[in-house]
Amino acid sequence: MKRISPWLDKFAQWRTKNIGERTFLVLVAMLTGIITSILAVLLKVIIRFVQHLIQEDIISKNAEWSYMILPFFGILLCSIYVQRYLSGNLGRGTGLLLVDISKNNANIPKHKLFSQMISSVFTVSFGGSAGLEAPIVVTGSAYGSNLGKALRMTLREKTILIACGAAAGISAIFNCPTAGVIFAMEVILARVTVPVFIPILIASATSAVVSKLLYTGQPFYRVTNEWTFSSIPYFIVLGLICGLLSVYSIRVFSKGESFFVKLKRPYLKSVFCGALLGMLIFVFPPLYGEGYPNILNILHADYGHLFNYTPLSYLVMNKYGVLIMAAALMLTKVFATMFTIGGGGNGGMFGSSLFAGSFLGLLFVEGLRMMGIAELDHVQFIVVAMAGLLSGVIHAPLTAIFLIAEITGGYTLFVPLMIVSALSYFVTKYFEPYSVYTRKLAISGELVLNNPDFEVLNHLHLKDLVEKDFTPVLLSGTLRDLIKVIPESKRNLFPVVDHFNQFHGVILLDDIRALMFKPEKYDTLMIRDLMQRAPAELEIKEPMSAVMKKFEDTQAWNLPVLVGMKYEGFVSKSAIFSNYRNQLIEDLVKE
Repeated sequence: MKRISPWLDKFAQWRTKNIGERTFLVLVAMLTGIITSILAVLLKVIIRFVQHLIQEDIISKNAEWSYMILPFFGILLCSIYVQRYLSGNLGRGTGLLLVDISKNNANIPKHKLFSQMISSVFTVSFGGSAGLEAPIVVTGSAYGSNLGKALRMTLREKTILIACGAAAGISAIFNCPTAGVIFAMEVILARVTVPVFIPILIASATSAVVSKLLYTGQPFYRVTNEWTFSSIPYFIVLGLICGLLSVYSIRVFSKGESFFVKLKRPYLKSVFCGALLGMLIFVFPPLYGEGYPNILNILHADYGHLFNYTPLSYLVMNKYGVLIMAAALMLTKVFATMFTIGGGGNGGMFGSSLFAGSFLGLLFVEGLRMMGIAELDHVQFIVVAMAGLLSGVIHAPLTAIFLIAEITGGYTLFVPLMIVSALSYFVTKYFEPYSVYTRKLAISGELVLNNPDFEVLNHLHLKDLVEKDFTPVLLSGTLRDLIKVIPESKRNLFPVVDHFNQFHGVILLDDIRALMFKPEKYDTLMIRDLMQRAPAELEIKEPMSAVMKKFEDTQAWNLPVLVGMKYEGFVSKSAIFSNYRNQLIEDLVKE
């Protein structure tokens, strides 16, 4: 790497002189799109290949027990990989991308260039009940971030490339470039302008083209039927129900995640969650894997497959069997995903939301039909419910609308998609202000959402703002020692340290002004008796949002900065405000 670094520096100098910043950003965005699409296709091909082998050699011979054991095996494999090669730190989910942008200078760990794919192959290939969307989004974003870092690009440019990778990931996995662009703007970026929009558009479009060239096939039913005005009241009711089911999904997943995080023995946790998942899939085999084939089956009104290999197969003869199975799958999918992720597997709630939404739509239509209330087009309501649940769970209504419209060809359903997605989003937002990806991070304070001020603030780094022209005095010294250094200092505040440079407190000039004219006390008053504790102490690596909170809580204008326990300097509120203003102006000029 040391040999490559000088060449990269020379290249950065050359491209600055010969290629415009915006042109170069578009070229790197295109490269990010190409890489992400190839990786997405590779991921799908590997998983389909492994699943085919498993189907031929294992499931076909003993389906009931295979559905129970295989997911357990996959989660355990994933956990072994994460613990052995990543020190237990996989970094799942798109929420951490926002943390990397706001707190890590838009630098995503290099292991995410490959670790997300490897772990999701172990998980999903063996039937883990989670989607591939989150892993490929994180992988694409990691390539965008690390390309930007290698090419000596700015923080703003790396942030855009992270969004490009996320857009390309969604575009490639679903073959839907519009939804990819909207996902990046709605979920990843806090502010969007035309110069930001263009690279994302290029990355998403490039990814869709390459993905379609390398991997053909459309997983979902093509919607062609027109909706009717008489269906609008039913779409409104469905939207409200989607919102409530979204709240249920977010809370169940979040509480389960919090519970499993407390279990500190990873392999025991994998065994426990794998066993729970295996038993759940044993009873409800459609929960096996992503579940997209089952969505396709119900879109074609083929409900018999839902009862294959289950001990509940007798329900196929029951008048309400389809309703019972649809309700069970709708409510248990989030548990299956929670056990998959909680046990150490990798995947996301994206695909799980589409699955649960499809069965909500089926339950809604068939329920109304059996009660004699209405005969509705089951395809339309299944498709629209998928959008509604996705909108609520990930708090991204536009992404949900365009994703479902693209993957089903259901542009004729745009108005129903808008009604259901919007209602679901507003109901969910009322009860749950954060999405399934950001809830834990927002509650813990690691992530501040929808606040441009914090976004700009977190682009600053405390280590760059430390002022070191304060004169320290020794804890073991006397007032005379302090009097000697006062004429040499330009500050009215003196940090107190020991012989090991460990910080103990401060002395304010105003507090000892009267003592300065009492020479008889110079040798009797000790520094330790004159000092006071600082209102708060700052660790050098603290994010600026946390730093500003301490300033607000203490109403101080200067606070000490420490490295461990050792004194480093002070930072002033005025210096933070000045640098904040400069950063804001810089961002506005670049946009």
